[in-house]
Amino acid sequence: MPLFGSLFLACLPNWHHAVWVNVLISAATLAAAASLLVVRPAETLLFFIDDFNIYLVGLTAFVGFTTSLFSSAYIGRESRDRRLLPQHLRFYHSMYQAFLFTMLLALTANNIGVLWVAVEAATLTTVLMVSLYRTREAIEAAWKYFILCSVGIGLALFGTILVYLAAQPVMGDGVPAMAWTQMIKRAGAFQPELMSLAFVFLLVGYGTKVGLAPLHAWLPDAHAEGPTPISAVLSGLLLNVALYALLRFKMLIAANSHALQPGPLMIAMGCSSIFLASFMLYRRGDIKRLFAYSSIEHMGIITFAFGMGGTLANFAGLLHMTMHSLVKSAIFFAVGMITQAAGTKRIADIRGLTTSHPFLGWSFVIAVLAIAGLPPMGIFMSEFLVISSTFARNAWLAVPVMIGLLITFGALIWRLQGMAFGRPGQLVADSERRHQSTFVRAIGMIPLVAHLVLALVAGVYLPDALVAWFQAVGKLLG
Repeated sequence: MPLFGSLFLACLPNWHHAVWVNVLISAATLAAAASLLVVRPAETLLFFIDDFNIYLVGLTAFVGFTTSLFSSAYIGRESRDRRLLPQHLRFYHSMYQAFLFTMLLALTANNIGVLWVAVEAATLTTVLMVSLYRTREAIEAAWKYFILCSVGIGLALFGTILVYLAAQPVMGDGVPAMAWTQMIKRAGAFQPELMSLAFVFLLVGYGTKVGLAPLHAWLPDAHAEGPTPISAVLSGLLLNVALYALLRFKMLIAANSHALQPGPLMIAMGCSSIFLASFMLYRRGDIKRLFAYSSIEHMGIITFAFGMGGTLANFAGLLHMTMHSLVKSAIFFAVGMITQAAGTKRIADIRGLTTSHPFLGWSFVIAVLAIAGLPPMGIFMSEFLVISSTFARNAWLAVPVMIGLLITFGALIWRLQGMAFGRPGQLVADSERRHQSTFVRAIGMIPLVAHLVLALVAGVYLPDALVAWFQAVGKLLG
């Protein structure tokens, strides 16, 4: 659906129609993803559905749909303010659906080569959207993103080839030797030396796309200069897809008892990401860069959890992936409306949102407190599970994670105080109410509220079926 939607939107001349066609295609994609809960297609050598990827397919389709709703209001305002031209808007909507297609292709690919192609295609589509404003800063950010991630994906390709070479003596030549479901059954017999070397390249390659330190340099620029809906799906979805690819290979490596164990490397990169991001948050003056570094920190927490391994740590990592996707995309929805109302991305110029824009301001406060890990939001529960599962196995490893979380908490609360509770600045005016109808404003707020409600519910109560599902995936991940 997203593939044909992308082609259709590329030919649609009226961007006003394209806005709603984009929403309808995203809604149809969400319905199709939900149908996988009832009927699962048969496994092939190219595609498959299991408990792990069906969860991420559903999450991707849901956030893709809610972001398309937010985008309809955001893009309309950008067009009225003449920051985007009609030809840019048609291109934007076409690339948005192409981006969803590449992510869903990566998540459902059974072939490790198709998986690599899909992740690379996701890079290309998002590079084009990051540069959409055509400013010097946007083009520079797009080139930086393209070069760094292409180098990373090139290393991931080399790692993929090494995995194939390790599997070839056991699996034979051709497509079956690249099918993940076939490889996992016999991974214990693969050449351990090649598998160990392959994982190093895969960790560096796909770790670049995840935004793990010190491979993160592209991420703050891409988030800051692209349209805000793209920042939401970059943080909320694309980073998950890259980590998903890495975890599929981790499962192959872990199944070979003689190969390098991937856990310690993932723990080290997770901790480095947490600490780098926590200190960098204090020095950010751009609101979008601030939350870009927050994404680096949270991907570090998730990588750390999966590096620890075990059913409980994997459960915590899966829950944190979900909560981060919901809350971080909600934050970027709020940031998009804030920057349009204020006319700036500078934190120093954004003041007193709870006074000038009460509903938006308080929604932003709740979202920031949620991403900072305060109870009763879902991120508090997932972070608590990460720390408690780590304490149970190695208390010393839990200490740096706790220190990093405390430093991050301090930075976010410090930045939030002025933006939410200071004296309203001159740039934050009532212009949003004058230029946008009540209906359009409501459309923009619905995804923000929906994501925060889901994060709140998850922090208080998880349905038994969802808990059992996460436990099953946790066991699958090893």
